[in-house]
Amino acid sequence: MISNSDKWDLRFLELAKIVSTWSKDPSTKVGAVLVNELKQVVGMGYNGFARGVEDTNERLNDRETKYKFVVHAEVNAIIQAGDSARGSILYVYPSFMMPPICHECCKVAIQAGVQGIVGFSPDESDPRVQRWKDSISVSREMWREANLWIEEIKEQK
Repeated sequence: MISNSDKWDLRFLELAKIVSTWSKDPSTKVGAVLVNELKQVVGMGYNGFARGVEDTNERLNDRETKYKFVVHAEVNAIIQAGDSARGSILYVYPSFMMPPICHECCKVAIQAGVQGIVGFSPDESDPRVQRWKDSISVSREMWREANLWIEEIKEQK
């Protein structure tokens, strides 16, 4: 039997999964949802270019250029939430490792006052794990030092 809190975690992770589909990134679509203590969504984001910047196929398919232009889902959700990010929980889809957040987004989340992060159990066979391994290792260290919590949820398939 799934507990009430697990039901909410699954719902918000499924919402992050839906939000991820809004990304035009051809290789990795990421979604993030910020939720306050009342279980209200205060911010949502997906990885994409800044408002008004052309997300052409040429830019999206050139990894080096794309990385310079893209705003990560977690940062977009935190910007949308503004002050409401303080004390919130961040739900991120997909998870390559735990925490499911790169070191750049991790710094922003810590500064914004995010208290915890939830992600589905990672698929360590995903080839993107290698690409993000070093960054997520730094995130894990920062998250631990900031005394924030991480929760891993098994995805219902």
